[in-house]
Amino acid sequence: MRQRFTVLAVDDQPGQLEILRLMLDAEGFDTVVAQDGLSGLRIAYQAQPDAILLDVMMPNMDGFEVCRRLREMTEVPIIFLTAKGTLEDIVKGLSLGADDYLVKPFDRSELVGRLMACLRRAKEQTDKAGDLIFATDSIMLDCGRHELVIGKKVVYLTPKEFEVLRLLIRHVGKVLNTNAILTRVWGAERVGEPDLVKQCIYRLRQKIEPDPKSPRYLNTVWGEGYYFDTGDFL
Repeated sequence: MRQRFTVLAVDDQPGQLEILRLMLDAEGFDTVVAQDGLSGLRIAYQAQPDAILLDVMMPNMDGFEVCRRLREMTEVPIIFLTAKGTLEDIVKGLSLGADDYLVKPFDRSELVGRLMACLRRAKEQTDKAGDLIFATDSIMLDCGRHELVIGKKVVYLTPKEFEVLRLLIRHVGKVLNTNAILTRVWGAERVGEPDLVKQCIYRLRQKIEPDPKSPRYLNTVWGEGYYFDTGDFL
C-alpha cells in the first residue's frame, strides 16, 4: 500500500481548491487547504504537510512571497499551480525555491505525476540524512551519530549546535537570516530571538575555528545572517 501523503493547497479561489481536493483525494492523498498566503504559512507550520501546491496571484501576499517565507521554515516540495506561465514567472518561482511549476489549466495525471516525482526526490534526500557530510577535507558531520569530527578528533556538540551547523553546511555559501535558522532549529515560536542564534554561533566558533576571533568557516554578514564557507581560499 502506498504511503499516504498530506498535501497543502493554497489558492484564493474556493472552486479551484475544491477541484484540487477532489483530484488529490481520489489519488489517495490527504488534503488541507488555505485561501490566502498568511493562512497558508500558518497551516504549513501547524499541519507539517509533505508537499505544498501554491498559486501565485493572491491578494495581500502573492505566491512568490509565500514561497520565499515557506523556504525559511521547510524543505518539503513546493509546486506552483498558476495561470502565470511566462518564462520570467517560471524562472522566478524556481529561483525562490519551488521544485516545479505547472501552468493552469493542467491535467490531473500530470499534476499527480509531478507531485509524486517531487515527493520521491524529497524522500531520497531524507534517506541520505544519515550520511557523512564532509564540510571540508578536515571537518565531517556524522548525521547518523550526531557527531562532529575535525581531523581525527570527535568534538562534542549540543543537539542545537549540531542542527545549526548541519543547516549551514547543507546551504554552504548561502546566507541564512536568524529567523530562518530559528524556524528550522528552534521552531517558529522562537522567531524574533536572534540572541539564541548568536550565542550558538559563538559556541560553534570556539569548537571548530582555528581562530574564533577571525572565523574561517562560520561567517557573519552584518544585518543579514550567517553562512558556512569551506575555507578553501588562498
